[in-house]
Amino acid sequence: MIKRDKYLKQLIATRGNGFPKVITGIRRCGKSYLLNEIYKEYLINEGVPEENILILELDDDRNIEYRDPIVLGNYVRERCVNKSKCYVFIDEIQKVYTLVNPNLTDGKHVVAKKDDNEVISFVDVVLGLSREKNIDLYVTGSNSKMLSEDIITEFRDKATNIALGPLSFEEFYGYKGGAAIEAIYEYMQYGGMPLAVLKSDEDKKNYLKGLFETTYFRDIIEHNKLKKSDSLDELCNIISTSTGELMNAQKLSDTYRSVKKEKIDKQTIERYIGFFKDAFMIREARRYDLKGRTEIGALRKYYFIDTGLRNARLNFVFPDEGQMLENIVYNELIYKGYTVSVGCFESVEKDKNGKSIRKTNEVDFLATKGIKRYYIQVCLDISNPETRAREIRPYLLLHDEITKIVVINKPVKESLDENGFTIIGITDFLLKYI
Repeated sequence: MIKRDKYLKQLIATRGNGFPKVITGIRRCGKSYLLNEIYKEYLINEGVPEENILILELDDDRNIEYRDPIVLGNYVRERCVNKSKCYVFIDEIQKVYTLVNPNLTDGKHVVAKKDDNEVISFVDVVLGLSREKNIDLYVTGSNSKMLSEDIITEFRDKATNIALGPLSFEEFYGYKGGAAIEAIYEYMQYGGMPLAVLKSDEDKKNYLKGLFETTYFRDIIEHNKLKKSDSLDELCNIISTSTGELMNAQKLSDTYRSVKKEKIDKQTIERYIGFFKDAFMIREARRYDLKGRTEIGALRKYYFIDTGLRNARLNFVFPDEGQMLENIVYNELIYKGYTVSVGCFESVEKDKNGKSIRKTNEVDFLATKGIKRYYIQVCLDISNPETRAREIRPYLLLHDEITKIVVINKPVKESLDENGFTIIGITDFLLKYI
């Protein structure tokens, strides 16, 4: 069994809190497995009778009658009646269709149209069941309707969201074991989608490429009612090749025009990026002025939630190690609960003619968690003097007390250089330092 201890602890901490637990995350990241296998085993070990755990998979054709919200609510209540505490897991909750309020249709169950206002949806079922004192409710979903980041807004403040991701490197290595440096290269290439981890290398490639074509893109196109996907497809390629680069809608529009010889306006670019973010395919890191202490500008960096998916998008023929390394560090920091921004600041320097000029400097990441604050530069190697000078240059200009770290793709132990900056290998940083 692949352990997901972080998420198991979240489930344990929210057990019986009176709110429905809504498990969100990109498709195929293990939401159902977390509930139906890991959490169920925990509950049974805690003494919960198995008959008090109700698992209902709405994508099973034997359960299609329960896609009716009223029938679903009645069924769950009947199964839980006269039981002290029932743990109810409803998988693929988005399969529940929306009805017109039966009070307006003489009691008939009529599927609602888009413009109908008086309706009963899966949201009503979830909130209603969660009010039953003997029901502890957990729901998952795995298409864009359920994956939308604002789904919890629909539940207002009446639900607990647990955001699940693919395996972090810590989780991946906990399962794979062996030499950490070998594990990081496998993880860099194929990522941590749980089913991919269990497959051979060639099967990994086919599986990850298939996820894009038959699952993620189809969900986005259907949910957002797009007539064609050519522009969406090409934009995804551009973001894949530009992972970790500062971009905005205008820059992406210009790149699209140079690649496709076609125009796509900034508004469309912003919409499409929103689609990718809502489906949890990518995350964005915003710029933060390290001296002015404020977010600045429209430029962003975009990182894939999984490096294997990013590489699959490029057919595994663009193995830019530096980009993937930066993507992994970003994801692991988020997994460990850090708030992450792209650090930048201006400095005034002399050019070769002695003239004062303003220069913008960048630090890959500013990571904050409670009282912990780190500047982090990520690079492949600093044995080359020019590379080393480039990586530490921003640190030499920052005269503050924040810990300054250089993460390199070498199996080196943590040390301090002559300036007091921390130098550490990628695996020690991911597994021990943070």
